[in-house]
Amino acid sequence: MVTDDPAPATLPIDVRTDLAHGGRWTSLRAGRREWLWHRPDPARDTVAPGDAFVDVGGLEECVPTVRGTPDHGDAWSRPWRRVGATDVLDCPDFRLRRHIDRGAAGLRAAYRLSADPGYRFVWAAHALLDVGPGARLTAPTGTPTRLFPEAAHLIDRPWPTGARHLTGSWPIPGGLPLDRLGPDDGTALGAVLTDCPGVTVTDGPDTLTLSLHSDAAVPVSVALWRNLGGFPLPAPYRSIGVEPMLGAVFDLADAGPADAAIVPAAGELRWELRITATARAS
Repeated sequence: MVTDDPAPATLPIDVRTDLAHGGRWTSLRAGRREWLWHRPDPARDTVAPGDAFVDVGGLEECVPTVRGTPDHGDAWSRPWRRVGATDVLDCPDFRLRRHIDRGAAGLRAAYRLSADPGYRFVWAAHALLDVGPGARLTAPTGTPTRLFPEAAHLIDRPWPTGARHLTGSWPIPGGLPLDRLGPDDGTALGAVLTDCPGVTVTDGPDTLTLSLHSDAAVPVSVALWRNLGGFPLPAPYRSIGVEPMLGAVFDLADAGPADAAIVPAAGELRWELRITATARAS
């Protein structure tokens, strides 16, 4: 007798954060699976604002930029504080508040950024995931996907002179099958899936879905950092970043008029990151 496979079970998600070190998410666990990738580097414990980024994995809060200055933003190198049930970060130009709710059907992280009206920024939940070579990333077919100059030698066309990015269609922009998250091939590249509120990562029997929600008129994207042993030289390693984002570029300095979030006249912008996970019985 042939029976259908059981439906995947939705799992509660547990999260741990490190307020002293940039509010970093150090664990994102669903059932028996830890989704966040890590690497040791003692330099992470002694960083100061303005330092070059020290990559130890996890999920970093990158704001007001990802690439550029300051490297990976201002949040990751500053201590946060807890006020009631809310995590608070104070930076020279803005205040960021984060409230994380856990439930049986997933996790919600509500954000509130306060700054002068007109303040422009990029924010990313810079999540580095521990996934195998068979993992895949699912997004709506045809999603406009921006590639950046590190992909110039990999794409199926000449890179336009002076272009800061090139746009193709998901899942194969520029001839690159970016929905495949491995195996390692010595390459490293970043991409931004624009006007894309959410994606799903599938790795074996497990899935992780990340999505952004905001009532404000802000650009909502998902950034992908697919480092398959190509970065950094001379000692590269594998790291896979799936990063819900407000904005449409990595570097705020490259943002056009519609490529960054802008604080409205009220002086405050709100958004929410939602994460769900499922697993099939093995």
